[in-house]
Order: sequence, then C-alpha cells, then structure tokens
Amino acid sequence: MNTDRIKSTALLFALSLGLVAGASAQAPAAPAIGQGPGVHDPRSAFKPLQEREGVVSWPLLASVTTKLENKRLVPSFPAGVQQLDKQKVKIQGFMMPLEPGDKQRHFLLSSVPTSCNFCTPAGPEGLVEVRSKTPIRYTLEPVLVEGTLAVLANDPYGLFYRVIDAQPVN
Repeated sequence: MNTDRIKSTALLFALSLGLVAGASAQAPAAPAIGQGPGVHDPRSAFKPLQEREGVVSWPLLASVTTKLENKRLVPSFPAGVQQLDKQKVKIQGFMMPLEPGDKQRHFLLSSVPTSCNFCTPAGPEGLVEVRSKTPIRYTLEPVLVEGTLAVLANDPYGLFYRVIDAQPVN
C-alpha cells in the first residue's frame, strides 16, 4: 500500500471520528458509535476480552480524557498511561485490517470486536495502531502482540496509541 493511500485511509478514519479540523465543535450528549472505549454487544458471537496479567488494560487506555481546543480534541493522559510511553508492552485486541490480504503488518487493535465492516467499534481510546515486524495472520479472534507503545498527544490522524515493532505472542 503506498503512503498516499495510507494517509487517505487514516484521514478518512479520523474524519469519521470527528477528530480533525472541520469537525463539529459541539460534543454529543451521549457517546455516538465510534466514540468512547467501545461497548461489547452481548449478542456478539465473540466473548469480551478478559484482563490478563502483564497485558496493558483497555480500561487504563480508555481513562484518557479530552478537551476541545481550536476545533480539535486534545487528549490528556493519566500518569499510568504516560508511564507506558516508549515502553515494551503486551496488548490484546480484535484486529481491524488496514491493508488487503490475510497477513497484516499495519492494522488497528480494538477493545471490542467489530460488528460492521464500515463502522469503527470505538473511539481513539479504544483503538491502538499496530505496525508489526513480520506479517500477522488476520483472525476474528483476539490477538496478543508485544512491541513498543507510543502515547500520541498530537497525532495528525487523531489516534492516541501506536505499537511499533510488534510481534505476535502465543
């Protein structure tokens, strides 16, 4: 996938979340689809993620708060999240491919399973961008990866978290 296509995909994703200039300055009264840490639909065929020792907790990542500044949502990360920046971490989630094919090097992990191919299951606090060293086979089941976490205070695409040099963990 070329760089322009990746940027286009990321920009469309950020726009769908209302995280870039031109987004509405009014916050909705209740979280809309694609905002918030994500909600596991009890009708889902997939079980919700279970907390695991040594694996970054989604509730911790979701504890970020945001404020509107110049038509942009600016994240404020609690100390527990800030301590994870540039640290090697393990994180589990449901894979959302960003490239064609059954093996992925660049994808999003979600705190909840995706139920619609055209919808984001959570806001940026419920998603982690992953860039892996080696391709990881796409699956509908949760995946566990290990890599270096970047806490993103000013990502141009509205993401809050990225794991680089990721490798699958069995």
